[in-house]
Amino acid sequence: MLSIAEPAVLAAPNRLSLRRGLDRLYLAAGGAGALCVALICVLMLWQSLSRVIGVSAGAVNDIVSWLAAAAAFLTMAHAFKHGDFVRVTLLLDRTGPRLRRVMELATLAIAAVSVAYLAWWACRFTFESWQFHEVAQGLLPLPMWIPQLSFAAGALLLLLAVVDEFFIVLGGAVPTYVREVQARHAQGDFSSDL
Repeated sequence: MLSIAEPAVLAAPNRLSLRRGLDRLYLAAGGAGALCVALICVLMLWQSLSRVIGVSAGAVNDIVSWLAAAAAFLTMAHAFKHGDFVRVTLLLDRTGPRLRRVMELATLAIAAVSVAYLAWWACRFTFESWQFHEVAQGLLPLPMWIPQLSFAAGALLLLLAVVDEFFIVLGGAVPTYVREVQARHAQGDFSSDL
């Protein structure tokens, strides 16, 4: 027979697996963004080499611009969770723990609303490109919704990360982005502060 306390015990592994799943999702998106940067490097090298050997590089510039946008948007959630976004903490650093928590929650709520607005329009913009069969104007006539998917996916992932942090702080924990920066500082790495 189950007691009243057992559902909470059963819920803890589910929360842990959800936490692992979310962290893996942010890491995978960051990895996808890093792969986009690596592909940009390869394509730029190919374009330089093709000029030397007299081969047409085709639509490399179009692809590089789409990969650059994908790299920027897909890595936002990972960068946010790891404290790599610029944060102005002058006021937060001078408050007590209770007021700091309230201020963190307020800023995360404002961020969630702002990023939700971005995500809504990114998804709508991408959907309309698909709906109206918009095609790229460059050398590669690719349907525009394909490269725009990275914009929508990155915005949705950032929204998920911000809401995730809101609930972490609401639960009384230190924000992940603060813990990550503190861990780097403890190892003597102050490179993100420059």
